[in-house]
Amino acid sequence: MAAQAKDMEVVKNVDLERYQGRWYEIASMPSSFQPKNGTNTRATYRLKPDQQTIDVLNETWVKGKRGYIHGTAWKADPSSPDAKLKVRFYVPPFLPLIPVTGDYWVLALDDDYQWALIGQPSRKYLWVRHQSLSLPPPPPPPPPQIPSCNFFLLSV
Repeated sequence: MAAQAKDMEVVKNVDLERYQGRWYEIASMPSSFQPKNGTNTRATYRLKPDQQTIDVLNETWVKGKRGYIHGTAWKADPSSPDAKLKVRFYVPPFLPLIPVTGDYWVLALDDDYQWALIGQPSRKYLWVRHQSLSLPPPPPPPPPQIPSCNFFLLSV
């Protein structure tokens, strides 16, 4: 009997105004709809005047040629604090006829809105996004824990 996957937790109360802007793909799980050899892959989000929907532009470059697709995103449940969005793209991009809708869940987001982990409930797709082309270096490790019995009393 297979174990049932636990429901995914998402970020609460994402400020869509702060979230808008350009996000670079740092890493992702391979998908059939993204080129495997794309570079400078990024998503640009612009909050529309209604403050409810987001204009989405996904771009990547393959051998110097730009590939892109436009779409629209919105909160799946506007009354929920959960960062569960829906996104719709029309394919093919050069003659947008067929709507394709998917889930866009913000699984993690730092307080400064600099990096985000994006996924969906199927667990087939996952992206690490950052506001710049590369992640900053990691912070230094914390100092080792020293048992209190190892401290010395010093007199000067």
